[in-house]
Amino acid sequence: MEYIKSKDIYLLARDILKLVHPRLMDHGSKVAYMVYMMLRERGRFEEFELADIVMLCTMHDIGAYRTEKGQISDMLRYESRDSMAHSIYGYLFFKYLSPVPDLAKVIMYHHMDYEQLQKVDYEYKQIAAYINIAEKMDIYSTSMGNQFDLYMFEPMSGTKLSSDGLELFYQVESKYGIFEKIKSGEYKRELDDIAGYMIFSNEDKKKFLEMLMYCLGFRSQSMVVDNITTVCVCEDIAREMNLPDAERELLYYGALIHDIGMLAIPQEIIEAPRKLEAEEVRQLRTHVEIGEQVLRDRMKSDVVNIAMAHHERCDGSGYPHRLKDMQMNTPQRILQVADVVTALVNPRSYRPDLPKEKVIAILSDEIAKHKLKKQIVITFISSYDRIMKRVREESAGIMKTYETLNMQYELIGKKYKI
Repeated sequence: MEYIKSKDIYLLARDILKLVHPRLMDHGSKVAYMVYMMLRERGRFEEFELADIVMLCTMHDIGAYRTEKGQISDMLRYESRDSMAHSIYGYLFFKYLSPVPDLAKVIMYHHMDYEQLQKVDYEYKQIAAYINIAEKMDIYSTSMGNQFDLYMFEPMSGTKLSSDGLELFYQVESKYGIFEKIKSGEYKRELDDIAGYMIFSNEDKKKFLEMLMYCLGFRSQSMVVDNITTVCVCEDIAREMNLPDAERELLYYGALIHDIGMLAIPQEIIEAPRKLEAEEVRQLRTHVEIGEQVLRDRMKSDVVNIAMAHHERCDGSGYPHRLKDMQMNTPQRILQVADVVTALVNPRSYRPDLPKEKVIAILSDEIAKHKLKKQIVITFISSYDRIMKRVREESAGIMKTYETLNMQYELIGKKYKI
């Protein structure tokens, strides 16, 4: 069954990263459009290949969401700083977590001076050179407004920037009016049309969705561990309850993306080492509706309905829609239990993880209050040790991936002296 179309994988990735930093994502989209126009004019790639490159170029600064954090308010200053840190992190992120690892080095090389890039033995280095040009064209034209001169980068031709690439950019700007299309917003429609050529297998789609789950780590690494905990608990409860395969798959995807709206919540609220104020609680709760807005037109509605009910409760006391037991299905109820379990068994900024006896006592109290479905809670409790053993194993695997990524980041960083 198709839970999301290939085109919507791209649109969803774009929308999700926009939650983290809207301006940086808009920059990525404009760079992707410029590079697409250059490569299309060059005629080297087929449309479906260009579509994959558009996906990559849109997320070429994905490392900056992690390494730069709050330092991107001034894009011109951001462009002028040493950029290898986010280039390397973005490369590793794509190498280990995306289904297109062979394109990942484009991200690492996209700020490299053209003279250095020429010495690199890499099939797609031309794309990196074009991104470098497109980045400067977008950032400087946006920052300088009417004072921007298209030919201001000529002194860099053949040294910092590709002379061939600059000539190609002048050509496509003259022929198609790139800046005018960006100014009018027409480029967004063209990008959406290009996305229609994207062709991903179901396995690739799953890999992309899992990569987007890792983006939760841009807010807090613990959120990634929370997410995998929820997924594991959901899968094991569903297996114990003999849910049909179709429902189990829906539940998997629902659990995977259920907290994606948290990317829009300030980190100081997520990691506050105290009880939240009423306004902070209100803001935190908006993550469900934000997630629904992002997901509703992108994924199969059955998946979205499961994901967005994770804070509902059987007695109608949950949010955001105050659904009651009979208005919900079994996968929704399982995710609710798994989400509560995750909040109890994993540490929080204001308390350590809770012991088994305390977790069971709280869950039992939730049953007594008719908030959580009794059968589901009992199923979890009866397999508590086995399920939590798997959670620990899966979490360890996640942390190993992060450790490998961070270790290589340090090693490559020493090479480039960052």
